[in-house]
Amino acid sequence: MNKTSDRIISYLLTPLSWIYGAVTDVRNKLYDWHLLPSESFDVPVICVGNITIGGTGKTPHVEYLIEYLSASYNIGVLSRGYKRKTKGFVLGTSKSTPSTIGDEPYQILSKYGNRVRLAVCESRRKGIRELLNIDPDINLILLDDAFQHRAVKAKVNILLMDYSRPIYSDHVLPLGRLRENRRAVGRADIVVVTKVPDEATPIQFRLFSNNLDLWAYQKLFFSKTVYDAPAAVFREGDKYDVNLDDLTRNDIVMLLTGIANPRPLVRFFKQFDCRVVVNHFADHHDFTRADLHKMMEKFSAMKGARKLIITTEKDAVRLANNPYFPEKLKPVIYYMPISVEMLRGLDDSNFIHTVKRAIEDKSDRLGEKESVTQE
Repeated sequence: MNKTSDRIISYLLTPLSWIYGAVTDVRNKLYDWHLLPSESFDVPVICVGNITIGGTGKTPHVEYLIEYLSASYNIGVLSRGYKRKTKGFVLGTSKSTPSTIGDEPYQILSKYGNRVRLAVCESRRKGIRELLNIDPDINLILLDDAFQHRAVKAKVNILLMDYSRPIYSDHVLPLGRLRENRRAVGRADIVVVTKVPDEATPIQFRLFSNNLDLWAYQKLFFSKTVYDAPAAVFREGDKYDVNLDDLTRNDIVMLLTGIANPRPLVRFFKQFDCRVVVNHFADHHDFTRADLHKMMEKFSAMKGARKLIITTEKDAVRLANNPYFPEKLKPVIYYMPISVEMLRGLDDSNFIHTVKRAIEDKSDRLGEKESVTQE
């Protein structure tokens, strides 16, 4: 697409972006002015979300919070369960599947079901009430992807922003990828710049700080994605003892992804000697029989001493529960477990210590934050 086409598209989309931004601004002001109700709860609520469409790493950061807070709190996790095939409130149990609660909640449940109570519900208020009714011992709620759901008054708002897509360089939909005006950053207590590359420098950290221009009450952190050793998606996945460092140019890897942004995974694999073929689908893609048949044909046509399929952790939970996945490929498909590592950016503040301090803070800074969002 040339520069002339870009200008024409920008010209056409700008008015729509203004309209979309105005609608979200009015909605936010109605909450700021208390004309729309926002409910508080007796237990603290942490909201983890973003204002951009696409993946910013919400699920790994929710898992990070569970990992470090579950020893101190009885945690309830609530998500809307995007693309699930059920409606209303659904409690996560040993019988849950990605279809009943969604792929990301299922991933969290599979890893931390013995530490947290997890549920999904379109209405965050109803979901919190149901969770507390089921388990009155819950004393901390984690809301996944709920930054725009202002009907619940969160104690701590954690806003995530992808390093490669800074909020301050973006525009409101449909011209850009922002769900609401960038002023919404003022509602956050903590901002985390995610997916920071290893080559990022202190100067680049400082540029983020300067461009975000956060208020005194807000804290800025940085995190990077950490990939663990590949793990088998199916029990049959034992054809190879996969060590990525041992891969050679004679080996070939198909990256099978159904996530918003596969670039970090592709970039990660380019450091190894193997050849890489990318087979990408839309975020949360529900792989059909036809999809998997075409994938098997493509895989069969690949030439290599060792041929592997590598997928993401989120995709793995859907594929493992997919009745159409080819039996022949079960021994050669692996997923990359991921976690986040908090980086020391501008100071030596500890992320979890900051979160705990915000949870236990008895002061009410809501008025301060509301006045900021109205400016």
